Amino acid sequence: MRVRQCAILVGGLGTRLGSLTAETPKPLLDCGGRPFLAWVLRELSRFGITDIVLLAGFKSEKVTAFCEEVQAWLPKPLSIQISMEPEPAGTGGALWHARHLLQDRFLLINGDSWFDTNLARLFAIAAQNPDAAGVMALRHMEDCARYGTVELQGNSIVAFREKMPGVRNGIINNGIYLLTRKALDFIQPKCSLEKDVLPELANAGILAGEALDGYFIDIGIPEDYARAGIELPARMNRPAVFFDRDGVINEDLGWVGSVDRFHWIPGAKEALQTVTDLGYHAFVVTNQAGVARGLYSEQDVEKLHDHVLEDLLSAGGTIDDVRYCPYHPEAVLEHYRTISDCRKPAPGMLLDLIARWDVARERSLLIGDKPSDIQAATAAGVKGYLFEGGNLFEFLQDSVPPLEKLPS
Repeated sequence: MRVRQCAILVGGLGTRLGSLTAETPKPLLDCGGRPFLAWVLRELSRFGITDIVLLAGFKSEKVTAFCEEVQAWLPKPLSIQISMEPEPAGTGGALWHARHLLQDRFLLINGDSWFDTNLARLFAIAAQNPDAAGVMALRHMEDCARYGTVELQGNSIVAFREKMPGVRNGIINNGIYLLTRKALDFIQPKCSLEKDVLPELANAGILAGEALDGYFIDIGIPEDYARAGIELPARMNRPAVFFDRDGVINEDLGWVGSVDRFHWIPGAKEALQTVTDLGYHAFVVTNQAGVARGLYSEQDVEKLHDHVLEDLLSAGGTIDDVRYCPYHPEAVLEHYRTISDCRKPAPGMLLDLIARWDVARERSLLIGDKPSDIQAATAAGVKGYLFEGGNLFEFLQDSVPPLEKLPS
């Protein structure tokens, strides 16, 4: 089951930031030209999240104003709701007050921190542990003296340990949770998720976890807040791998417009997962003349792409965004009969994604199976590589210059 929703804790007072948070909730502080939370929402949308619930308390009117302006900063639209705490209720209590808005599966994160990692790995662990009420994103730390630690057995979380001076290498909670409604049975109107709920879930044997790697930032103290304003805009200027669709990630059966005709190319899931693990955007850019020919509709294409994304997320990878071109100069349907700058070999689809996602094009590449794909890449200022069949993951390893993992 695909996870579409994320609940975000935005109600804290942020007292360690002093006057900066006297009138503004910490997640809404300016960070590199936009609120910190806008960066977080942008990243969540890469992993199929479409619905947001903001768990608000302090200065909730500022949160409402943020919701009215944030879409301008997002490459993809998000549906955003607000849950207001009647009074401070703790991290678990905030979730309890929003329980009527929550879907069967949802992410829960803190609005003042971000772990730049492959969130689809959590979805894959959840698929492997269907009885778990929650899956936590964890992180290895060489020095855990400032943190409590988590004890894992396989993917099962069996205990939480209090922070202890002198403790070195260990695994810590990174504040990202994938929960089911089963977890809500353990929550009270006032409680702490970390101190009250998670240990109970672990004791009941229904809490899983995965140690992930990646860049982490928490804006809770002035030094880290200042650092985030410099580092986040630079990190979000990611390189991308653009994939053609038919013949590259799926078998080209001719005008594939339905789920039953979509068959993954060998190694395609692994290639997309690898690109995601490395921190690159994974985009699909595909000509869909089948729409122009009247063989299927745009709604059919979007339904198919939704299915593909759900299948991929459960395998630990993602497709950040998709562009398809339904136009053709010889279309049967008049509405689609035009010469479009989005139809490859024209570069329109790539250029749109580059602009919307602020892509580092000089470090990006495209994999296609036709000369028109390579021509589109060249016109967009992106290196193009011709895939002539076989295993896509092996091609990514052997025929493309090695992709370097983005630094943590």
